[in-house]
Amino acid sequence: MLASVVLTLVATSCKNAGNGQLVGVQDRPEYVEVIPFGMKNIPLGHTIIGGGMADAAYSQTYAAKNVTVQAFWMDETEITNNEYRQFVMWVRDSIAHVLLGEAEVEEDNQHFKKYRKGENEGEVIEPRLINWNTPIDWDSRDEEYQAVLAQLYSSPAGNERFYHYKAKDLNVKMLNFEYWWVDRRAYRDPEDPEVMGAAYKEFDNADPQTKDMGMFSNRPTAYNQGKKPFLRREVINIYPDTLCWIHDFTYSFNEPLTENYFSHPQYDYYPVVGVSWKQARAFCAWRTQIRNSYIGSHDWAFENEFRLPNEVEWEWAARGYRENSPYPWGGPYTQNSNGCFLGNFKPQRGNYAADGGVQTIVVAHYHANDWGLYDMAGNVSEWCEDAYSESAYNFAHDLNMQYTYYAKDNDAPVLKRKVVRGGSWKDISYYMQTAVRNYCYQDTGKSYIGFRCVQTYLGRNFGDSKTASSNVY
Repeated sequence: MLASVVLTLVATSCKNAGNGQLVGVQDRPEYVEVIPFGMKNIPLGHTIIGGGMADAAYSQTYAAKNVTVQAFWMDETEITNNEYRQFVMWVRDSIAHVLLGEAEVEEDNQHFKKYRKGENEGEVIEPRLINWNTPIDWDSRDEEYQAVLAQLYSSPAGNERFYHYKAKDLNVKMLNFEYWWVDRRAYRDPEDPEVMGAAYKEFDNADPQTKDMGMFSNRPTAYNQGKKPFLRREVINIYPDTLCWIHDFTYSFNEPLTENYFSHPQYDYYPVVGVSWKQARAFCAWRTQIRNSYIGSHDWAFENEFRLPNEVEWEWAARGYRENSPYPWGGPYTQNSNGCFLGNFKPQRGNYAADGGVQTIVVAHYHANDWGLYDMAGNVSEWCEDAYSESAYNFAHDLNMQYTYYAKDNDAPVLKRKVVRGGSWKDISYYMQTAVRNYCYQDTGKSYIGFRCVQTYLGRNFGDSKTASSNVY
């Protein structure tokens, strides 16, 4: 028996390359960094964040701190209405596919794609695979087909419900986006996905059966048992709160924006607002999904995820090369030498129109900062990934600093606070400073808060001309 094992080892070793030397696996694919469309490269670096003694009143809220930040890609503008509308229309179409797939119709009707049925009545086997190559015939004259599609619109009378520019006619209550994500920081009870304990709960590295299991020796019990306590399921209604223009301002006539801001083509390239932190994260998950679906069909690229920036990444990107400057454009002033305002905010004593816009304005209207990013001060504030804590700068790590807490629906409101940065069209210039922190609640959409996405840079030498030139599309 021993002889056969030795022969097996010898025969196997003869197949390895490297002449008996440790050379690693030789047939690994070469990594190629694909530049995400509409994003700018933000290099790795070290900086001093916060205001420190420059603002004594808030020196504890954002104290000066040395941090190091990894390289990443960042959207050059905030996500616009038209970009977010692509998300809404994708969710609408996916629901339409599911509705059509579950309809009771003739088998030979080419418009319908049957889903696999479960054992119980009405049960659909997950995942719900959608054949996107089968187009939806929104103008079909098939009455049964139209009756199924009519569920997606609030006004079932007439074909006008299928006019794509009339997004306000959508039955927005149905626009739920379902996705799964890995929460690597928190332990979750596998029997009850809604129960979350402290991070790294129930360590069992003292268990003699698991203490020598390598990566599994320092993980929660459920993880060692092959379960998935870190996998979260999210179902989010993704339609923006178009009523935020009325809710945010008492006794103010903002009805025109309520009716038109998200649906009218005039506002296609304005920043999307009324989107909560949860909806912004869902957008990142969807953007990752459609991006990776395309990349997965090519051998020359690897998957990577989009996400919200943590607040240190945001501040590092907003500052550009101007470490000690309070604003992204440099200097202590909000006007240039010609008296023109350099961002969209609430200047002077409340003259909203002095900077060229009363509310939000089209993205990239003002000059970009040193790294090619627009509107890092003003227009709309932007969601960050971090939970908000006044003392976060004092206890968070100085390497890729991020304070994270994913609050549940029944958590106290103070635990639902998320960081927003950059100031908005309704804020005075103080909030436009790169160091100033503010917050809003994760399940709330505001008329002055938008977002942009980032993607971690996974390449070798950042700024390599060969990578940057050959993969722009």
